[in-house]
Amino acid sequence: MLDVTRLRVLVAVARHGSVTAAARALNYAQPSISHHIARLEAETGARLLERVGRGVRLTEAGHLLAERAEEIIGRLDAAESELAAHVGLREGRVRLAAFPSALGTLVPAAAAWLESEQPGIDLMLTEAEPPEALRMLRAGYVDVALVFRYYQQDLDPAPPVPADEGTRGRLLLDEPIHLVTRTNGHEPELAAYAESRWIAGCERCRSYLIRQCELAGFTPKIAFTTDDYVAVQALVAAGLGVTTLPGLCLRAAKHPGIAAAELPGARRHVFAMTYGQPPDPATTTRLIDVLAKVAMPDVSP
Repeated sequence: MLDVTRLRVLVAVARHGSVTAAARALNYAQPSISHHIARLEAETGARLLERVGRGVRLTEAGHLLAERAEEIIGRLDAAESELAAHVGLREGRVRLAAFPSALGTLVPAAAAWLESEQPGIDLMLTEAEPPEALRMLRAGYVDVALVFRYYQQDLDPAPPVPADEGTRGRLLLDEPIHLVTRTNGHEPELAAYAESRWIAGCERCRSYLIRQCELAGFTPKIAFTTDDYVAVQALVAAGLGVTTLPGLCLRAAKHPGIAAAELPGARRHVFAMTYGQPPDPATTTRLIDVLAKVAMPDVSP
C-alpha cells in the first residue's frame, strides 16, 4: 500500500517544481524529501523523478502518480473536515469554486442569503474556470463547483449533463447567449457581422463562438482575446469588434454603449457540481438550494 506521507511529498515536488521548494513548503530537510521519493519509487517500481541539469522533473509515471495522489490527499483532507463537522468540531463550513460571471452575480446573493439564515457561516470562495473547478472538486479542495456547458437547441442531440468521474450536477440556470454590438447600427443576425472583427475568449473558451459563426456561414476574424467580460464590452462599445456573451455576464455588468440581442437556440447551462455519493452535507445542500433560488432574476434574499 502506498504511503500517504510519501504521496504528499511527491505532490509537493510536482506543485513547487523542485526538491528544495518542496522541502521548504513541507518544512522538511531536503535529504528527507529525497529519501521519501526514493522509498516511493521502490514501492511503485517506477522512476518518478529524473535529473535535468541541476534540477529534477517528474517522469511520465511521476506525473500520473502525482495527479492521482493530489486527488487522494484532497479526499482524505475533505473526509477529515467532514468528520470534524459531524462530531461538532467545525460546523457550517462550505467551500465553493465558481467562474467569474457567477462570482459577480449568483455567489454574492447566495452568500448574503446564507449569512442572514446562519450568521457566521464559514463560506470560502475561489475563482476558477470549469476545468480547474472540477479538478479542485475531485481533489477535495472545494465542496461545490459551479460550471457551465453550452447547448444549441435543435442541433445538439440532448442538453448537457456534466456528471463524470464521481461528480453529480444540479442545473441552476438555463440562460441565453447574446450577440453584443455597439448601440448604433445593431443587427440581430450573426451573418451581418461576417466581415467584422470579433472579440473572443481563450482558445478553450472560444469554441462555442466559432461554432455559432460557422453555423451562420462564416469563420470569425478574431482580433482581440480576453475572458474579462467587462473588458469585452468596453472593446465593443469602442467600436473595436463584436462578440457573444452569456446572460450572466450582462447581468453582472452591462456597458451603456452596447446592445445585446438573444441568439435563437443558443443557451448556456450552469450547474452546481458535487462529488461522491449522496447525501451531501447539510450546509452543501443548503448552499446549492440558495444558488438555485438566486439564479432566478426576480428572486432576492
